[in-house]
Amino acid sequence: MFSFFRKKSPTPATDALPAPAAAPVAAATALPQAQAESALAEVPAPRQGWLDKLKAGLRKTGSSIATVFTGTQIDDHLYEELETALLLADTGVKATEHLLQDLKRRVKDSKTTEPQAVKGLLIECITDLLTPLQKTLSIGEHQPTVIMVAGVNGAGKTTSIGKLTKHLADSGASVLLAAADTFRAAAREQLAVWADRNTVEIISQAGGDPAAVSFDAVSAGKARGRDVVLVDTAGRLPTQTHLMQELSKIKRVVQKADATAPHEVLLVIDGNTGQNALMQVKAFDETLQLTGLIVTKLDGTAKGGVLCAIAREKPIPVYFIGVGEQLADLETFNAREFAQALLS
Repeated sequence: MFSFFRKKSPTPATDALPAPAAAPVAAATALPQAQAESALAEVPAPRQGWLDKLKAGLRKTGSSIATVFTGTQIDDHLYEELETALLLADTGVKATEHLLQDLKRRVKDSKTTEPQAVKGLLIECITDLLTPLQKTLSIGEHQPTVIMVAGVNGAGKTTSIGKLTKHLADSGASVLLAAADTFRAAAREQLAVWADRNTVEIISQAGGDPAAVSFDAVSAGKARGRDVVLVDTAGRLPTQTHLMQELSKIKRVVQKADATAPHEVLLVIDGNTGQNALMQVKAFDETLQLTGLIVTKLDGTAKGGVLCAIAREKPIPVYFIGVGEQLADLETFNAREFAQALLS
């Protein structure tokens, strides 16, 4: 959800998005399993439908982990199998070690004797690990709020920007798009389609300099009183040094148009790429100092554990996760929902 407030108001007012308005918030401390299931039973129908998609999308990941708990006893063999399953799900070595230690402690403290009960405790472990990634995207403190979006080609960056624009517009924000992805063929046209769908303005130049387009967009956003300026930067691999330097240039030039900008620097990552996604997070953060992530394509992946690796090694907030191509398939991230979907 968004924390959305305008300067005209004496105190910040929060406008939640229509679908996730009543979404359950992950607690900092673990809830008993019965309470967690009761909370999910109260989820509004629109978000419940999305959660069903998330569960289906993570089934490849979850099924390999869940089979570990089909045995009859809790022993070293169970933990060894669980370690293998977590690593295969791209949870990463550090996060896997952390989860196993936490799980063993909980099993001992609760005197659990049934393997299926251990599965419930693992949900609590994953929830606690992922909770620091759960954060609200706030807009309105600055006008415009400048959001710079980066990501490699194929991660779903431009599509995610289109979906994010829809969410922002639905929450009452006026949005201006900046087509600064001038390297990729048809990227400008693709963003223009999203602008047309969402009935928002777009600043673009055929073959223009990305930094110049970004500067013009931020300047126009200020002059026109827009709430948000979304800057679509060029897709690139973190190994492409000259293109990564271009991202730094865009950020510097944006700051010339607004000294406080960009207010958010988001990276779109493909959930199917596993540990490679973690490498991208580290590389882009080094260049841009990321403030948030959008994780896409979690439908049908066997590598859904990568969020655990990110939480342990580079805990940058995950604002949204995506499980499909439809507008409604991009939703706010909730740690408990994700943990339960992962092991459903």
